[in-house]
Amino acid sequence: MSENANARWLADRVAYLRQLKAPSEPQRLLMMLAEKPDRSPADDRHLAVLVRAEKADERFAKLRGLAAKVVSEEKAAARKARNHRLIQQGLLFDLVGLESRDPAELAGALAALAELDDPARWAQWKTKGQAVLARKTEAAAKAQ
Repeated sequence: MSENANARWLADRVAYLRQLKAPSEPQRLLMMLAEKPDRSPADDRHLAVLVRAEKADERFAKLRGLAAKVVSEEKAAARKARNHRLIQQGLLFDLVGLESRDPAELAGALAALAELDDPARWAQWKTKGQAVLARKTEAAAKAQ
């Protein structure tokens, strides 16, 4: 960064820091040194360290924001996948004509199914279900 760009960054950053309700101790010292008219060489060294720290903190804040965006996008994708799965499962009730049944009846029937440990029965249901889904797919293709 050029000397002019550094001076501009420092002026902008000091203006930003002045707006903070509770700047940190290093930020308060940075503001004081930046506005000190007769800085000593030691003051200039201290200011340079504080500027590097503040720039690093600024970069870190940007990265934290990007990380939060990634987390938010992942949560949204998971929520979208879950919603899609729930809609698909709900459509199965309509497909087989159970949409008008009482939710408690459906929950009870599904609970009983979940307890069933008969691989042959599950295989039969899978075959029947594949046939139902194939008919639905064929009907949808014909409707187009």
